[in-house]
Amino acid sequence: MRYDKEKAEEKNNKVRIGITHGDINGIGYEIIMKAFSDNRMFDYCTPVLYGSSKVASYHRKTLNVTNFNFYPIKHTDQANPHRANIINVYDAEARIDLGKSTETAGKLSLISLQAAINDLKQNRFEALVTAPINKQNIQSKDFHFPGHTEYLAQEFKATDVLMIMVSDQMRIGVATGHIPINEVPFALTKELILKKLKSMDYSLKRDFGISKPRIAVMGLNPHASDDGLLGKEEQDTIIPAVEEAFDKGILAFGPYPADGFFGTLQFRNFDGILAMYHDQGLIPFKTLSFDNGINYTAGLPVVRTSPGHGTGYDIAGKNDASPDSFRQALVIAADIYKNRMEWDRMHENPLNENIMMKQSGNEEDEDLPDDIDDIEEHPVI
Repeated sequence: MRYDKEKAEEKNNKVRIGITHGDINGIGYEIIMKAFSDNRMFDYCTPVLYGSSKVASYHRKTLNVTNFNFYPIKHTDQANPHRANIINVYDAEARIDLGKSTETAGKLSLISLQAAINDLKQNRFEALVTAPINKQNIQSKDFHFPGHTEYLAQEFKATDVLMIMVSDQMRIGVATGHIPINEVPFALTKELILKKLKSMDYSLKRDFGISKPRIAVMGLNPHASDDGLLGKEEQDTIIPAVEEAFDKGILAFGPYPADGFFGTLQFRNFDGILAMYHDQGLIPFKTLSFDNGINYTAGLPVVRTSPGHGTGYDIAGKNDASPDSFRQALVIAADIYKNRMEWDRMHENPLNENIMMKQSGNEEDEDLPDDIDDIEEHPVI
């Protein structure tokens, strides 16, 4: 056989993506099979599913999928770059109860996640995409976290992780994450907001290739407190954090009243948005980007994305699930990995970065103000 240099380079340049199967009673297998039924996906990545061939077979029969099969392998170095590969992490029979939360489903979710993380730690693939889990049935002595984000932070010893919801319309991070709403005002500190702004700024640069990202910061109270009339968190905590971030070179602006910010489409003027709590960010995000939005965990030493939706119990087994968000999670994971490699390569040799900036005309930005107060269209409220 003649050596095909072009094909060899293509194989070497493709990102290997490990995929967890999530809750087996949900739509995880359906969206995975639908995504890779489109052969164009193999132009972006070489997928390796950490799952169960028996569970996959059950879903194929239930959904009457006749034109798709997983390619079984034992190790990632055996992965076929033009097939959806599967590593069996559970060989026994597993009871599947579509649309129901069960102990078995939680157990298999964790087995898949642990196997994938183990291989990721050993650099056996480059990026991780997690299918949706049920945050209750996965709880055990080995998993006692609100979700993937916190578990991955522990596994990779990361202290400054930030959940960022990503779509073609916006990127929204949340300062306080998965905590009860009555704990949010006490959790918000100047130090926390500043840390999240640093994480978002760095991620936008390294992971998304934005040289000078602009970040909007939401207020906590209605109308961003109306100058302290409706609460003191803006004056005491949020504004000082924004001002210090700006002084440190982060282009952070706000705080903005969330209702007007999204209602008037101001979010289009920014590369990133920092919401103060979970629903403040995710309600507008999912309203505008439910079908193609994804979840990205910034601050990890590895790349991890997931679709922006849950297990989909209500439509499990009905062939109604859209693979669009999962497909986006794959594409964005591959893009982020490549962006990171380029960023790291450029910053190993600062001379390369200076040359690139001069060539692109971004050596200086004369339009940027020296002080946050000079920006009239984005005032500190």
